[in-house]
Amino acid sequence: MDMEVIAALTEILDAERVSVTDADRALHGRDQSPHAAHLPDAVIWPQTTAEVSAILKLANTRHIPIVGWGAGSSLEGNPIPVHGGIVVNFQRMNQILAIHAEDFQVVVQPGIFYKDMNKILGQFGLFFAPDPGANASIGGMIGNNAAGTRTVRYGATRDNTLALEVVLANGKVIRTGSRSVKQSAGYDLTHLIVGSEGTLGLVTEATLKLTPLPEHFSAVLATFSHTAKAAEAVFSIIGAGLGPAALELLDAAAVTYMNQDSTINLPVAPTLLMEFHGATAEALHTELALVRDVCADCGATRFEAGVGRDERDRLWHGRHQLGEILFRAHPKETYLITDVSVPISRYPDLATFTAGLMETMNINGALFGHAGDGNLHTVVFAPPDSPRQQADLQRFNDHVVQKAINLDGTCTGEHGVGIGKQKYMVQEHGEAAVDVMRQIKTMFDPHNILNPGKILG
Repeated sequence: MDMEVIAALTEILDAERVSVTDADRALHGRDQSPHAAHLPDAVIWPQTTAEVSAILKLANTRHIPIVGWGAGSSLEGNPIPVHGGIVVNFQRMNQILAIHAEDFQVVVQPGIFYKDMNKILGQFGLFFAPDPGANASIGGMIGNNAAGTRTVRYGATRDNTLALEVVLANGKVIRTGSRSVKQSAGYDLTHLIVGSEGTLGLVTEATLKLTPLPEHFSAVLATFSHTAKAAEAVFSIIGAGLGPAALELLDAAAVTYMNQDSTINLPVAPTLLMEFHGATAEALHTELALVRDVCADCGATRFEAGVGRDERDRLWHGRHQLGEILFRAHPKETYLITDVSVPISRYPDLATFTAGLMETMNINGALFGHAGDGNLHTVVFAPPDSPRQQADLQRFNDHVVQKAINLDGTCTGEHGVGIGKQKYMVQEHGEAAVDVMRQIKTMFDPHNILNPGKILG
């Protein structure tokens, strides 16, 4: 980066949308992960696809790293500019371009925030179902294939993305997919881009699949004596053909942390937090009765259904705030977040192993996850002045990932590879498959300017 490049950026945009100040660079040097910050050389705010195209042409010619930025809420270092360069903040490309309510679709720019978009869509009786918890940008959700609490019923971001407009490393603009729900024409470039963490192109427009807001719903709480029993109930609920809209597992420690929210007062025990949607009140009542029976068979010590809207909203708010509560409770400690996923039949094995490992290794933290789709998280802590305990966190993560892969699972269910999961790529996919990924990356981005240092290193 030099003054000539800054001048060229200012010519493409304007001086007000190009910054090299220490404050702006620091704000775009780290996400919500524990990975070390790296400052970009410049931060810019484009407003149009044409501007993004011109920026990438310039960067490609000069071999300058380019990193897309949404809300900075990623948890695996995905948007950290580890090689400096230019951070492209999409905050000013935040519009809903079209709502096709009759087709349950919306066309948006990447900078719009998920919760803000759903507030508008709610006026049409619709919502975008993937729920990462944080008010992430749609571009960030696409980049990481974000999932969350409702994935068990509605799928992740990839399952709800129909078409994209993407600017490639050389500045060319391509459109992938279409508004047709059924698509079989050629290679599936849309789903290749989703989850690529900005390493293959920058998304400037997305056509998303929407879902009608449910008329009948119920939140459900079930508590158990042991985490293993709660995990067994997860498999039994899914295996019985029941269809939760959300199914979350919380160990006793996670519940204790959630109770620090003054609006939450749950029994301190391993807990399943669920939500069910029904076309009619009668259908919902029948399904809840079956859920009660399944939980009882798995040893539930308490079962509560029919939770009202206000209480349901408080519970989900508490669940979404759990990460923040954990970090506030350990302000001076180093933390590590695990994010593995396995087939649902293997979930009890994974949860039991992870809970036992935390106890055996004397790891301090909490276990929780989007259990209905086989996803398990822990947030674990260690004092920064204890090298042994710091090393224990890494060993703990290695053991959990190894267990997940041995159970035919993955090292990352929803946070992406980013920085911390790169070391597991060959272990999970094999050298030959990773080599194919490298070839794809080289074809899309021969000068390695797009978010270099991520996924494949």
